Amino acid sequence: MRIVLGVTGGIAAYKAALLLRLMTEDGHEVHVVPTNSALNFVGKATWEALSGQPVYNDTFEAVEEVNHVLQGRQADLVIIAPATANSLAKAATGLADDLIGNILLTATVPVVMAPAMHTEMWENAATKANVATLRGRGVHVIEPAVGRLTGVDTGKGRFPEPDDIWSQTKALLTETPSQGKLEGKRVVISAGGTREALDPVRYLGNRSSGKQGVALALAAARAGADVTLIAGAMDIAPPQHQNIAVVSIESTRDLLDAVLHHAEGKDGLIMAAAVADFRPAAATDEKIKKQDDNSAPTIVLEQTEDVLRTTVEQRDAGQPLPPVIVGFAAETGDAETTPLEYGRSKLQRKGCEILVVNEVGIGKVFGQDDNDATIIFADGSDDVPVQGSKDLVAEEIINQLAGALA
Repeated sequence: MRIVLGVTGGIAAYKAALLLRLMTEDGHEVHVVPTNSALNFVGKATWEALSGQPVYNDTFEAVEEVNHVLQGRQADLVIIAPATANSLAKAATGLADDLIGNILLTATVPVVMAPAMHTEMWENAATKANVATLRGRGVHVIEPAVGRLTGVDTGKGRFPEPDDIWSQTKALLTETPSQGKLEGKRVVISAGGTREALDPVRYLGNRSSGKQGVALALAAARAGADVTLIAGAMDIAPPQHQNIAVVSIESTRDLLDAVLHHAEGKDGLIMAAAVADFRPAAATDEKIKKQDDNSAPTIVLEQTEDVLRTTVEQRDAGQPLPPVIVGFAAETGDAETTPLEYGRSKLQRKGCEILVVNEVGIGKVFGQDDNDATIIFADGSDDVPVQGSKDLVAEEIINQLAGALA
């Protein structure tokens, strides 16, 4: 495999040399592209000695080969490690004022970025927005580690250990469905949470971030499918991909209408959106005001539409809806029943072909970058447990969808 290793100007650049060694020891051809700032920490001679390849860091080097385009075209994988706050910002905006920027614009292969910076920089709103943008485009941004930073301070922002970066990258590449596995297929995916209005200001909703749904849309597009993403309330930007069309919705009723309309005639449907199970029985057109006597209004709730079950029923009644429908079950257990047992019961009630069962709770699944799920099947096939980043979980779900469609 031909790998481009972009090294940007952080003190963690010295650890990138260890990452380089891991990749070459696995037999890969690695071309290191350091920024000028990175060369203040580790020089060209080190990168050339460890990689066995010439090192270019300027757009105007090897001009006769059109090197600034050739590097991206020939790469099978691009890794930016360390990725500074500045490099994340430049990548998010498509800035190409150096060789790494040009490579990122020309590469059509998986891109992995391993951030390293001080905690304040990682937690800054601008950095969060840039990371969300990159992930929305399919870039795999690894979470930084927590630990000792450059100075005496500690916190989140530490460069992940090279072993961790390389193991995550290899897992990502291993789990990726083969090119064309969903070629010619049309898939609808729902993502995010639904919101049920109480008044013009307030709503009843849930903690869904939309990360898993976006990861699914990107995985399906990489596998060759034409994707319609029905997006509710999300913490991240919708993906920007030529094979993904985005439809925005707000309420559960909106979601049901969109699914029945856009899924008609399609091959597969993945219901990853977290539906609000209840809504206020009566919403008001005026904001509910606080009262001087400190009293609070009594809010009566009613159940929302069962989008998954209704879709299956409509299909069974003859509407041309997808032959393979994948549902999601966000469950908590209790003294008598495990989340997986609740999931099996839900699979029977809903009537879909595949169900992805997540155990949820504070700090679990919703809003996180990792997921721990079990994929179960109506036909009695063996359960498929999958754990790791939401990108990896998405790849496995898409793999199971492709297998069912085949």
